[in-house]
Amino acid sequence: MFFFYFLLFLLSFMIMRKCKKFHNIIIDQRPKQEILRNEFLPRELVSNILSRLQAKDLMKCKHVCKSWYKLITHPHFINNYQIFYNKLMHHHSQEQNLLIIYRPFFSRLKTFISLISCDFSEPNGYNISSHLLNPSNEFNSDHKYWTQIMGPCNGIYFLEGNPYVIMNPSINQFKILPQSHLTSPQGTYFLTDHAGFGFDSKTNDYKVVVVKDVWLMETDERELMHWTAELFSLRSNSWREFDEADLPPPIEIWESSKVYTFVNNCCHWLGFVDELGRKEDVVLSFDMVNEVFRKIDMPRIRESSKETLATLVPFDESTNVGIIVYPVRGIDKKIDVWVLRDYWDEGTWIKQYTIEPIQVMYKLVGFHGINQFLWINKNEELVLYDGNSQQIKHLQVKGKNNSLRVVVYMESLVSLRTRNDSIYQFVSCSYVNDHLLNTREYTN
Repeated sequence: MFFFYFLLFLLSFMIMRKCKKFHNIIIDQRPKQEILRNEFLPRELVSNILSRLQAKDLMKCKHVCKSWYKLITHPHFINNYQIFYNKLMHHHSQEQNLLIIYRPFFSRLKTFISLISCDFSEPNGYNISSHLLNPSNEFNSDHKYWTQIMGPCNGIYFLEGNPYVIMNPSINQFKILPQSHLTSPQGTYFLTDHAGFGFDSKTNDYKVVVVKDVWLMETDERELMHWTAELFSLRSNSWREFDEADLPPPIEIWESSKVYTFVNNCCHWLGFVDELGRKEDVVLSFDMVNEVFRKIDMPRIRESSKETLATLVPFDESTNVGIIVYPVRGIDKKIDVWVLRDYWDEGTWIKQYTIEPIQVMYKLVGFHGINQFLWINKNEELVLYDGNSQQIKHLQVKGKNNSLRVVVYMESLVSLRTRNDSIYQFVSCSYVNDHLLNTREYTN
């Protein structure tokens, strides 16, 4: 720790020297080469130190000098930063950062987006602070709303709603996706969308896939097991429609499973097929690299979807697909955790572990690691259950009418800027009082 602070001191000293040099450069008439001649820390050491700073601070460091600008904007540094800062710097940290949206309900359509920081290192409890993220005024109206948040995917997030949005809150970038030109087949219409979000590591591209159900106009009935789909590419900043042969297999998608699960370059939805009048759970996946859908069969992990809830989760830092199973009714609820050990072998589903009955949960809204659960309790308060310590922590966040959606927050330097589009910046307003967290009465 002492060595780290010593490095920060050296870096600060170097910044002050540069600032002084920039201040005096106007009155100094010596040749440019002589002015800029200086002894610097090795590039590798500067990179290591800068990688420990938050993204918002690195945005300022870009303007210190050309060499720092080239370093911070280099793809190698950007990729390493996401791994180093988020995984190594905070692996043993007692601070939990969450990105939360408050979904709109019938009394209003505005969506609130908050960054919650929970510091559990306090000896007499834990401290929670927050700040509110708002889009620019042009998109901060009652007619712009979002119902789901997906991520993090390398620190990038997707907001599902009106309109679709990809955002990087670390550097205040907020990108509105162009409107889709997909039209429903003749005599039909679309009603429900199921979106997936992920990263194509082969082409270095972020993509959004949207699966749409099909309804018949004549009878106003759903054409069961039939979908149409489209794909958005950030690199091309455009949508494309899937050919009929490439559409999802005949599967119905459950509405209740809404924890972001991006594993092995694939996004996932929990669904079911009808086997002789009985609903059998399956997983629908979409491969962001090869752009293909796949059905993953499952063992019978629950007897009834009416009595037991199942939610897909990313298990062990998104290395495996997991499923959390728990009863709908009752006060004390037992939790079963299932994991697909070999992603490409449907026969490797196992029950990883069981948690004895606890009283905090009503609905699962988030999961990370191997045993960190984010629940909504019966009072619609956000609760963290730590499977290691078996501790229950109330996070002073309260929703209404099933309004909360929660994901883990991660830092990222990835820019969303592409050709011929606009990036709308977030405007942050801070609030710290606990009662504001509970009542959600914000002031800008």
